[in-house]
Amino acid sequence: MTKKWGLVAVIGFGLYVVAMYLYFFLGQNSGIPAALQGTAADPSTFLTTQELLLSEELSKTRNFLFFITTPLEWLLYFVILITGISRLFEKWSAEQFSWSIFRTAMYLFFLSLLLFILQFPLDYYRYTLSKSYGISTQIFSSWMRENIIDFWLDFGMSVIIIAVLYWLIRKSPKKWWLYAWALTVPFSIFLMFIQPVVIDPIYNDFSPLTDKELETKILSLAEEADIPSDHVFEVNMSEKTNALNAYVTGIGDNSRIVLWDTTLNRLTHDEILFIMAHEMGHYLLKDIYINIAVYLLMTLIGLWLIAKIMPRIIHRYGSILKIKEMGNLNSLPLFLIISSFLLFFSSPLSNAISRYQENRADEFAIELVENPEAAISSFQQLTKAGLSEVNPPALVKWFRYTHPPMLERINNIAEEIDED
Repeated sequence: MTKKWGLVAVIGFGLYVVAMYLYFFLGQNSGIPAALQGTAADPSTFLTTQELLLSEELSKTRNFLFFITTPLEWLLYFVILITGISRLFEKWSAEQFSWSIFRTAMYLFFLSLLLFILQFPLDYYRYTLSKSYGISTQIFSSWMRENIIDFWLDFGMSVIIIAVLYWLIRKSPKKWWLYAWALTVPFSIFLMFIQPVVIDPIYNDFSPLTDKELETKILSLAEEADIPSDHVFEVNMSEKTNALNAYVTGIGDNSRIVLWDTTLNRLTHDEILFIMAHEMGHYLLKDIYINIAVYLLMTLIGLWLIAKIMPRIIHRYGSILKIKEMGNLNSLPLFLIISSFLLFFSSPLSNAISRYQENRADEFAIELVENPEAAISSFQQLTKAGLSEVNPPALVKWFRYTHPPMLERINNIAEEIDED
């Protein structure tokens, strides 16, 4: 029976991969609407022929990898369950330790290490892909260092989260999801608070803005928008990428607006001021707090659904999955499959909310700096640096795009210029 289910899963995944390959490489072709051809939103007006070709090739590959990576994760978890590997890890852990926290840590170490090894080839391919297209400049040792840091940070947090989660499941089989969510609230806010000052500096070097002329302009813009002026930082990213970016992070006194040094090096002051105004828009519009609220609401719904779905799966297919009870630690891969499935198929909703916020921030920035030409040129430079797809297929937009496609963002601003 195990071989049969495993074979069905592998064949099903293989057919899915073939379908995705045919869709992205032979089927879809979003193109540029005829009404926008030759306008500022048309990438042929600001990208070279070679850049257009590279952008199309890279976008297809990235989209394909995105849509097969998560189902591959589901397949790996499923195989780990039906082959008894998860149950074996739990047995080894129980034989070594009597304390629950140490058994959890050992089980998670085995599971995390196995997944790291199995997923490494695909992670490495994505790294080399970005290098080959000139997006990434990161040397292998630096990339590997970050992967190891990710592994141990994820492992450390997982030990705490999973130990508490499974203790709640065993103590309160019916209401564990509500208690788990209640603990999620302070934990998520705590992580948001320490992210800029504890976690981010592990990966990158942050410093106050060094361009004093630009700093003066940004502080003036911040004062005009009535925003605290001590939250602007630059981060050294040029050793890792040629892409451009800026973002807002943290909450309370630890909130800050961050500019990549690649952005500082490649954009004009006017273009940077528009980007800064955009990030200030996020700050003033309280998008971070809105995102926390949305995340907590979706977490509540997700945990409730898992509490309803997981016991039914175990009751019906427990013998195949080698799971006797939900409270057994070896059921974790099933928990992760369901949570990943829910997260994947809820992403169109969360992405739509994010795109709405980005549109609002664009509108705020235009009103603040009153320089739509700089806005258009900054979006064109962002596209050029990242070889981004300006007009993705609807499926890609729904599942991948937290920002509106550049075709929409540039055209929205161009239309405002025409109206004026």
